Amino acid sequence: MAAKTRRAARLRRHVRLRKKLRGSAQRPRLAVFRSGRHIYAQLIDDDTGRTLVTASDMEADMRDEAPATKTEIAKRVGELVGKRANDAGHRAVIFDRGGFTFAGRVKALAEAAREEGLEF
Repeated sequence: MAAKTRRAARLRRHVRLRKKLRGSAQRPRLAVFRSGRHIYAQLIDDDTGRTLVTASDMEADMRDEAPATKTEIAKRVGELVGKRANDAGHRAVIFDRGGFTFAGRVKALAEAAREEGLEF
């Protein structure tokens, strides 16, 4: 019961955030999703409904690396999405934490993306 309530609360927060956040081609939305085991990040242009850049810990090159904590993996995903965004020519983004608190893995991913040059 607690997990269902916690998930419902996160979804309510996410819907509330999405009313205010909207990505564009000039400033896409950096959407973060984390599950109990994995973490994903996408740059999304909401005007066209397209995903511009994506990164996750499920990718083959991420799985080949040495085992690490979930927070360290989130940092690697943040670095990866930051590099790919820079290569695609996107520097300024709008950060969408997806209803998750800005702490732990979400914060680690955001800080690593900032260190790679993303501005939000």
